[in-house]
Amino acid sequence: MKKIILAIAVLGLMTACTKSTSKTETVENADGSTTTTTVTETTSGIVDSSDVNKTKNDINSKIDKATGEIDSKADAAKQKIDETAKKTKQELNEAGKDIKDAAAKGAGKIEEGAKKLKEDLNR
Repeated sequence: MKKIILAIAVLGLMTACTKSTSKTETVENADGSTTTTTVTETTSGIVDSSDVNKTKNDINSKIDKATGEIDSKADAAKQKIDETAKKTKQELNEAGKDIKDAAAKGAGKIEEGAKKLKEDLNR
């Protein structure tokens, strides 16, 4: 990511540097008058703007591709987490039912034992 930002900054600086050349021509007409023409050429001294735009588009497409990959992996991780949470919830519900059943059986045995003890004490 740092390389991409650095590349954009360098390209921005390269295109900011421009070079201007002015040419002035004076032509004497047949009737003795003169005509002055000035031509100004502006060029970037370092990089052609089409190259910069191509590079910028390449960088943007790579960023879009990376973003898409990150999003798809995040979605896959979320699905796995959701599945695990659902499975854990089911297992905890089953364990709760098992504990409840065991507690009920234990309570029943305690009641039976208490009855037998009471009967033995009454004899």
